Amino acid sequence: MDALLLRRRYGRGSVPAMMDRPNLLTGEDLPDPPRQQRSIQKRARLKTAALALFAEKGYESTSIEQIARRANLAVGGFYQHFRSKRQLLLVLMEELLENLSRLDLRPKVDGDIRAALHAFLSRAFATDLQFLGAYRAWREAALADAVLARMQEQIRAWTTARVTLAFTLLQQLPGARRRVDIPGLANVMDSLFWNLLESVARLSAGELNRWIDSATHLIYHAMFQDPPAKTRTAKVRTKPPSP
Repeated sequence: MDALLLRRRYGRGSVPAMMDRPNLLTGEDLPDPPRQQRSIQKRARLKTAALALFAEKGYESTSIEQIARRANLAVGGFYQHFRSKRQLLLVLMEELLENLSRLDLRPKVDGDIRAALHAFLSRAFATDLQFLGAYRAWREAALADAVLARMQEQIRAWTTARVTLAFTLLQQLPGARRRVDIPGLANVMDSLFWNLLESVARLSAGELNRWIDSATHLIYHAMFQDPPAKTRTAKVRTKPPSP
């Protein structure tokens, strides 16, 4: 999201300052990225295998040997692309944050604000679900790794800031309530989103859709006034005059 573009559209000072996305790979001694198509495909298979195994078994119960086997590679092939299981997890979480940063926070409203909000939440969760295994492993690993725990705090601060920005932009729309505690609402909703991501593996598609419907309802009624009820004009049937 380009902060300058947002300020041009919504006015200087009307949107909160953008927070830089945490870079989880700073200081990591990653192997050189592959250039040949065959090596690129092997690296992609390792990431896909890790996502699946992390979702199934968690972080501690997944070994490098299992990841390599699921990717149909020898263990030596793993170390050509990643120096450790932890480094692979960092790469996966970095990709999750990169994809989240590409979500356009500007409301795409064509008359129906509620529908636009529902579509935005659906897009956001579609991005999250691709990396469900990485997030499950990340939460587990951060419990025993102080460096990852600090990174998690940075991630939460960044995602809360982005939710705050999205709600601030929604508040510019007609019919929005002007006295909403945007930072407080954003903090609550961001916590709900992350908690949902932890439990989404246990939800059916129908249950997830109902959750998104409920989140849409909650955010809409917290931020927007209900449109005035349409008055129905009663049709009075007049009796013809008596002869």
